Amino acid sequence: MIARAVTGPLRRLVVLRHAKSAWPEGTADHERPLATRGLRDAPAAGRALAEADCLPDLALCSTAVRARQTWELASAQWGTPPPVRHDPRLYGAGAAGLLSVVHEVSAEVETLLLVGHNPGLEELVLDLAGDGLDDALAVVRAKFPTSAIAVLAWHGPAWDALVPGTALLTGVLVPRGRKGTGKK
Repeated sequence: MIARAVTGPLRRLVVLRHAKSAWPEGTADHERPLATRGLRDAPAAGRALAEADCLPDLALCSTAVRARQTWELASAQWGTPPPVRHDPRLYGAGAAGLLSVVHEVSAEVETLLLVGHNPGLEELVLDLAGDGLDDALAVVRAKFPTSAIAVLAWHGPAWDALVPGTALLTGVLVPRGRKGTGKK
């Protein structure tokens, strides 16, 4: 059950785990690029966000290469991408660190996209969700794979009012690009 949140406008936190990454020998973790599957799945994630009417007003993206590439390929699917802030604090952050960064976002932003990494993103979604529609919570608890998208909705006057247990997990998607067709 969702704890009673402060009233305010409807806000959405859209959480996108980076697409599948490659593991090139001798490459530092932060510098790992997307794998072939990730290059297919990231644009599919962008299309899924557009189809679900979940385009953000602002994106916060990890500085890791695979997260940046996911953002670039996903946002290229939209007419006009929103502003993005590449924040080094998102790389390797746990739920508390991620929420701390979210708390800094301007109250003018109603839909915020967070592009980052597990296990922090999964922990954040589960911490914030006081409840979920259908089986959304069970899906995230089972696995939050690469390219997964979780959408959390809540009412609040500003992002710094978002606290654990006050959001509703309205949906979880795991978009996949088509293999070998040349189509997106």
